[in-house]
Amino acid sequence: MGQKHQIGGQAVIEGIMMRGPKSLAVAVRRADGRIATKISALSSWGDRWSVFKLPFFRGLAALVEALSLGVKTLLYSANESGAEEEEISEREMGLTVAVAFLIAVGLFMVLPVYLTRFLQTAIPHNAALNGIEFAIRMSLFVLYIVVISRADDVKRLFAYHGAEHKAVHAYEAGLDLTPENVQKQSTLHPRCGTSFILIVFMVSMLFFVWIGYDNFLIRVLSRLLLLPLIAGVSYEIVRLAGKSRSSLLRVFCLPGLALQKLTTREPDQGQIEVAVEALQAVLRKESPARETDHPPKEEGSVHHA
Repeated sequence: MGQKHQIGGQAVIEGIMMRGPKSLAVAVRRADGRIATKISALSSWGDRWSVFKLPFFRGLAALVEALSLGVKTLLYSANESGAEEEEISEREMGLTVAVAFLIAVGLFMVLPVYLTRFLQTAIPHNAALNGIEFAIRMSLFVLYIVVISRADDVKRLFAYHGAEHKAVHAYEAGLDLTPENVQKQSTLHPRCGTSFILIVFMVSMLFFVWIGYDNFLIRVLSRLLLLPLIAGVSYEIVRLAGKSRSSLLRVFCLPGLALQKLTTREPDQGQIEVAVEALQAVLRKESPARETDHPPKEEGSVHHA
């Protein structure tokens, strides 16, 4: 099969985005049953500035790039899938994501700190209070996932998430990228964004234990200001987990894999086909001479599947 590229992905509205080192592909199931595919070249921060190839800095760059690309791919998928009657503009999608980000910060960062303050008098120990804050944050996060997963649209999104993981597993195992081979794979993957979020929570607990609980504003600001550093450390852990065979590291990542059982579902055949198309498209762009299971398609193509 030749040299393997590190492939990551993301479930989008009625589709999947697959990303390689130099390119990105989005495949979306349209209302008429056809699959629309968009392929783009990528130029990462690391390609432009060498500092972002260094440990920790590359994690920060990857996070910012993922957020930016996530907005663009969600916009494309929403418009191609026909999920909205009118096309959504980039500004509208950006505003929606910004509001969602602020809500997430309030719910998973500010609120746990606020609730923990009521225990300061009874438990005057930073380590214990920090552990309680972590427990509150995790409880809110799991409750949030459980609640939103009841919606039909989110169930489909989680199924596409599972299809994305299955396709990447098949590729990493060196299998032919047929729907049959992909369907047999696991819906859980150590490099998943869900695992990344949990590791961010766990790493933040180690950082925040050194910060006192005397001033509420300082506690909140410390959580926000240290987030880039925490994200960089967490990225390195997830990156290492995807390559390492260390038993200790795998044990550390088990909670993240368990949490993925809430954010992934078993996909149907049609969703697997979309995942295969997205992965094949990005591999064609990464290695033009590489033999694939499908003939080349032009960027922005629509085809029957």
